[in-house]
Amino acid sequence: MSFASALYPCTITHVRSAPLRHALRHRTYMWLIDPDHPPRLPRLIRPLARFDPRDHFTGDQPSLRAGLDAFLASRGVRLDGGPVVMLTHARVLGHVFNPLTLYWCHGPDGSARCVVAEVHNTYGGRHCYLLRPDASGTALADKEFYVSPFFPVDGRYRMRVPRPQDRLDLTVHLEREGGRPFTATVRGARREVSAGAVLRLAVRRPWSTLAVSAAIRLHGVRLYLRGLPVQPRPAPVSALEDTDPDQRDRRENPENAA
Repeated sequence: MSFASALYPCTITHVRSAPLRHALRHRTYMWLIDPDHPPRLPRLIRPLARFDPRDHFTGDQPSLRAGLDAFLASRGVRLDGGPVVMLTHARVLGHVFNPLTLYWCHGPDGSARCVVAEVHNTYGGRHCYLLRPDASGTALADKEFYVSPFFPVDGRYRMRVPRPQDRLDLTVHLEREGGRPFTATVRGARREVSAGAVLRLAVRRPWSTLAVSAAIRLHGVRLYLRGLPVQPRPAPVSALEDTDPDQRDRRENPENAA
């Protein structure tokens, strides 16, 4: 299975319905790439799109694929060299913020095996969810990571994550007792990768992920000023602990600690 890299100019929407109603809408663009063979742009515009292994998983692996394989191995999953498709933001002029990166993982015969959802928060934390989507591309995952300061770490996510084709169409619902207080969507249309397309998007959306990060913080301040209480942030868990099964077991089951 092979494919060409693609660009997706897209709109990201966050809608909070409880306890206060609030919405955030932001335009940006994302890349669909093969992490084994990231696109290599002409030298003069390479600073506009870098795919750095340090920005994903534990950040200490030699390649994007090595970081993914290490995470999957910690969950007992092997791809046996099968292909992977990755949706992500690139590092632009030295900066990147990736609220959500997705990896569609396949076996050597091209059959779908799983999807990995890598989530970053604005505090510098990272967490990965191993998903087993159904035929509609929908999967459930218990919430295990502190993202918004206004929601505790409870409930579950219902993620609709079909692999992008001509359209990018993702939905993430947070489900808690009593309803769905938060929904995020990503909508976009495929564009072919070219030096001209990258330049146009970079000019139109300069430092696009920096703008996303700033918008999230600004909307957080607005919600706080409207009286929404801040939930305590759990002690940080390092990316290494999150992918090390022994350390994860000791954290989740203290009675097993030495």
